[in-house]
Amino acid sequence: MENKIVLVTGGARSGKSAFSERFVRENSSRYAYIATCPVLDDEMRERVRLHRERRKGYQWIDIEEQLDLTGALERARAENADGVLIDCLTLWISNLMYHLPNFNEEELRKRVSDLLSVLEEYPGLVVLVLNEVGLGIVPESAAGRIFRDCSGRCAQMCAAAADEVWMCMCGIPLKIKG
Repeated sequence: MENKIVLVTGGARSGKSAFSERFVRENSSRYAYIATCPVLDDEMRERVRLHRERRKGYQWIDIEEQLDLTGALERARAENADGVLIDCLTLWISNLMYHLPNFNEEELRKRVSDLLSVLEEYPGLVVLVLNEVGLGIVPESAAGRIFRDCSGRCAQMCAAAADEVWMCMCGIPLKIKG
């Protein structure tokens, strides 16, 4: 399979992950799931369990990586995965903000550029999931505004590089690019 980048965005509980999983399964033969979610409490543990349950029986190669997505893609490549799902970039940004106290939009641009360089060379399909967080009110805190701005910048950069962009709303995927 030749290189293809797909961005899937939408709000919380919009159906992004289920659609993305199906998209990867239907368009590749050996697929890897790169999970960025840190499990910090029982509620998040249950969310992760439900995601794993939904993937049961499909032979996913699971790669858990909160920060180093380029390294995770190298591991997927070493496993000969011709389809990769990164779920999700929103949590990746949150993880970067947590681990790098001076994280800002400039640092985000550099990290997304590095990620896109690797994505453009990946020998297969890569689907990126990203929550749309900029449709609500302006966050009250500076950290909230930095997070929203970084997420929006990441979305713009990934959408520009993507071959296809999908927006999920109410469980319905809508193709908006490609």
